Amino acid sequence: MEKNIIEFNTSIGRNKPETIINKNAKCPFCDYTHLENIIDTCGELTLLENKYNVLEDAYQTVLLETRYCGSDIPDYSREHMHRLIHFGIRHWFAMLDSGKYKSVLFFKNYGPLSGGTMRHPHMQIIGLKHTEASLMYEKDEFIGIPVAKRRHVELNVSTQPRLGFCELNILTTNNSETDTIADFIKISVDYIMNHFNKRCKSYNIFFYRIDGYITVKIMPRFPTSPLFIGYNLRLRPNNLHVIAKEMQKLYSNVL
Repeated sequence: MEKNIIEFNTSIGRNKPETIINKNAKCPFCDYTHLENIIDTCGELTLLENKYNVLEDAYQTVLLETRYCGSDIPDYSREHMHRLIHFGIRHWFAMLDSGKYKSVLFFKNYGPLSGGTMRHPHMQIIGLKHTEASLMYEKDEFIGIPVAKRRHVELNVSTQPRLGFCELNILTTNNSETDTIADFIKISVDYIMNHFNKRCKSYNIFFYRIDGYITVKIMPRFPTSPLFIGYNLRLRPNNLHVIAKEMQKLYSNVL
């Protein structure tokens, strides 16, 4: 089976700051007056080049979501969430369509089990020169039980999870409906962090452009199952319909 493999620069990686576990460490993203290599801004939103380029043959950028280190997506106003997703997608698409990269990653890490190192709320947009986008997903990973649909955008609970447990998918057939995408992301993160499981303190958001359209996967993060690591066995909970109905009830006023 063909796989994407990318070199990780360990000498740079060991010097990266870490503020998720080491909560007393100074956060470089909070010092807005001394941020360097800024690409674009929109109010509090700031896109800048990553100082720690740990991935070889890649162009790494960081999107700072807010100036407040202790906040996250469930805390954002609807208007701020709309601006964030519109801003991020615009720059992600610009890199995708620039012709400079074979694939472009757009994602968010949050929490100690997410794979991230910085507590300050941020996303990343990374251009990769040699990796194949089609090897990064399987289309059936986005099939699921519908939670809501608004015009051309659907929110569902994955029945073919990429890793396991409560994976939420957002699919669209109209890339201009970024406000609805933002609303569904905010609902998904709020559910995962506040209602799904009291032990859940971490999540990831992954964006894909599949057949030209935006697709998003939001997943809670726990210690990864040894069945997946050792045998590629993905765990599907037997209460997916309960999750879908619970979300419909909890967010009936905004879905």
